[in-house]
Amino acid sequence: MKNFRLILTALLTAALAACVSPPDRPVPQQSSSAPPPVYQNKAPSSQSPAQSTREQPDPALVREIQELWRAFPGKTGIAVKRIDGAWEFGFRLDEYFPQQSVSKLWVAMTMLDKIDQGKASLSDPIRIGKEDLTLFHQPMAVEVERNGAVVKTVYTLLEMALASSDNTANDALLRHAGGPEAVRRFIDKNSLGKIRFGPGERLLQSGIAGMEWKQDLSYRRNFYAARAKIPVAQRRQSLEAYLADPVDGASPLAIAGALDKLARGELLSDNSTKLLQSILKRTRSGPNRLKAGVPAGWEFLHKTGTGQVLGAVSTGYNDVGIMTAPDGTRYAVVVMLGDTTASIPARMRLMQSVTRAVGRYHPG
Repeated sequence: MKNFRLILTALLTAALAACVSPPDRPVPQQSSSAPPPVYQNKAPSSQSPAQSTREQPDPALVREIQELWRAFPGKTGIAVKRIDGAWEFGFRLDEYFPQQSVSKLWVAMTMLDKIDQGKASLSDPIRIGKEDLTLFHQPMAVEVERNGAVVKTVYTLLEMALASSDNTANDALLRHAGGPEAVRRFIDKNSLGKIRFGPGERLLQSGIAGMEWKQDLSYRRNFYAARAKIPVAQRRQSLEAYLADPVDGASPLAIAGALDKLARGELLSDNSTKLLQSILKRTRSGPNRLKAGVPAGWEFLHKTGTGQVLGAVSTGYNDVGIMTAPDGTRYAVVVMLGDTTASIPARMRLMQSVTRAVGRYHPG
């Protein structure tokens, strides 16, 4: 980690000093001498048939994913888990990665769990005013600023927060569900493992940028203008601290396990499970991430996450989801890029390659 911080510091300093110049050197690739993939069950042997089964993944699939992981620049976590089967594998499975908007999943589940308990309803009206706006992607902001305030039902906010990844909709749900502590209790109650939940969008993003939150930062592009005035050293220090120990961090293994429990109906009632999955199938963000590699005829539901950029380094670029083959076999797939200097097309190609490989080695 110490070496990584030194490399990242050098990279960011060079990139920002030049403003538009490329960094002196890229973020290093995954180490070719890194530990082998971690398996929930016994790793496949050389005598295993070259085909995925309920008990073990195809060794060729593991090798292909490992090579994708090894060659990609930056810190990358990948998990692939066969739902209703006995295996999972991946790389950097148990390390914390920034979730960013992937964490909207836990807000939605906490809200639906509250509904399952009879303490709330999908039809509950929630008022959202200018004082409730957040930052970054919040399509609702235009309507709020035009009208002063709007009233949305829980169901509408779930659709906006998940399918459209609206940050203001998500924070409104978070308040109605009981705040960050309620989400953390839900995670603990269901033994979801290494999944953290941060303080909410405004405090999370301002903290990452080394800023103190003020509500006027939520209007139009005020946040961007204020962030541009923050000293480079302060932003760099805050970003490094966040990446080293993300307050919204989660491990690929834990997220894959949570998706597995969701798919099995172990987290929510049958109605809430079906509702959540139906919304996630309509996710409009990240169409060229994992989804673009899913074979024709398969179903896919997912949630993306995208973090802040400083110089040439992008952070928290994620996509997690469930692939369902025509025969009903399901796979949880998690790809998390903690930090990378790779271009957006290259990041998309990595994700597409992972889901494409899972589909290609499915024993259909």
